[in-house]
Amino acid sequence: MKKLLYVGALALGVLATGCGAGTDNTSGASPVAGEETSPGMSPSEMMTPMPAETGPAKLAVMTSGLGKIVVGTNEHTVYLFEKDKNGKSSCTGACAEAWPPVVSQGKPEAGEGVKANLLGTHKRADGKMQVTYNNHPLYYFVKDEKPGDTKGQKLKDFGAEWFAVSPDGKKVG
Repeated sequence: MKKLLYVGALALGVLATGCGAGTDNTSGASPVAGEETSPGMSPSEMMTPMPAETGPAKLAVMTSGLGKIVVGTNEHTVYLFEKDKNGKSSCTGACAEAWPPVVSQGKPEAGEGVKANLLGTHKRADGKMQVTYNNHPLYYFVKDEKPGDTKGQKLKDFGAEWFAVSPDGKKVG
């Protein structure tokens, strides 16, 4: 299954590169209307395979350079997007490629340090169930390569800032 996901992501990356799409504005391609681009992010970087949930998502807390943060699959940092309102995601298309939503098949699970009463989900436009924490939809960042990376912290991308999430469900800042 992982190989199939990787091959699919690789094919999409090749297709996007071949069509001139992407968010690296150095190529002259225009970003999606109303969305900002990530500086220096090529289409191939945006297609980096992220952790895929194959069952209930499980969140936990770990200590990072930012202090205690909430992490998902493979201890990848989860982020909130300040543009999201009322527990609904406003990150779709190219945004969701750079910031893949944390999705769950079934009720998400609270691991070590996570408050179960703050966990929830909302249904995305594509029908997938996105995990929420303290009513914030959660996302990974494609440039976070290893457990505990926080390369997305305080980035302004796609019209608002992104923050790692504290065990209390607030932005780490």
